[in-house]
Amino acid sequence: MKGLILCAGKGTRLYPFTLKHPKTLIPVANTPILQSCIEKLTEQGIREIGVVIHPSQEFDIREQFGLGEGMHVTITYIYQYEAKGISDALKQAQSYIGDEAFLLLLGDNLISDHLTELKNDVEERGSHASLLLAEVANPQDYGIAEVLKDRIVRLEEKPPVPKSKLAVLGAYAFKGSIFTAVHAIKPSARGEYEITDAIQWMIDQSLPVTYHLTDKLNMDVGTLERWLESNQKMLDEMPSHKAIHESVTLSNCTIIEPVSIAKGSVLKDCVIGPYVSIGENSHIENCRIENSIILSGVHVQHISHLLKNTVIGYQSVLSGSHVRKEGESQ
Repeated sequence: MKGLILCAGKGTRLYPFTLKHPKTLIPVANTPILQSCIEKLTEQGIREIGVVIHPSQEFDIREQFGLGEGMHVTITYIYQYEAKGISDALKQAQSYIGDEAFLLLLGDNLISDHLTELKNDVEERGSHASLLLAEVANPQDYGIAEVLKDRIVRLEEKPPVPKSKLAVLGAYAFKGSIFTAVHAIKPSARGEYEITDAIQWMIDQSLPVTYHLTDKLNMDVGTLERWLESNQKMLDEMPSHKAIHESVTLSNCTIIEPVSIAKGSVLKDCVIGPYVSIGENSHIENCRIENSIILSGVHVQHISHLLKNTVIGYQSVLSGSHVRKEGESQ
């Protein structure tokens, strides 16, 4: 079985952070989302992974992940030139996948649950597709599933009047029949080839589509608020012994867990936490920071006000009077 991760989106709702950096590389608890996706696939013994990207993203992603050597996988980069939906991305990957069953992850989603049941559904139990579902409070923002016993009977993308609260998350398992489906559907009203339409086509052809419910962490890291919320939840799950890299220098600092401080960072006269991630080689002095994400190479010093609910961008410099209002980003 192969794995496929879709990463070609521009991440416009996270501008300016994603103007120069692919969305799938943004860190949550100091771990890039793409790394978390690869780890979910390797948990299932998958070592061949296709990563669908826009050509403009290739340099940055290759620089960080290469061809997968550092994670003991083989990465194949696949181009999607236009953002025309998940089903269109699958079309671009068809020759890579071939006739094999595969696991599909969206490269901007964090999934905590294991994918074993999805994998077993298509490999051993006769399903042509298996989806991860979760109850959500705002179903009109998701693809929503109607279920009957152990099967999905209907899917609808972002329905104005949802028929259930069961949202389709960013984790799927498919047999090769999904490729027939993605070629059979037409673009939706928003001009995209929707994965929900392709799966509905499979259902209409009487192909079994199953599901598994999860109540574990699942987040679409699509906005600043969701990024901060995801960071909180991932920090809660992180073992404390992995929180602060051994190379970090702390001088007269108070650390309020949970936090994550990456290698090479230097902190002096600070109160950090709870829920703060600080990227590599950052220098923080005389600051109080809470519920925030500090990206790599940042220099912040002598900020008299509490820095809270913020993201400070790569290699930013803040000193003295450069104080933001709470809730704004740097």
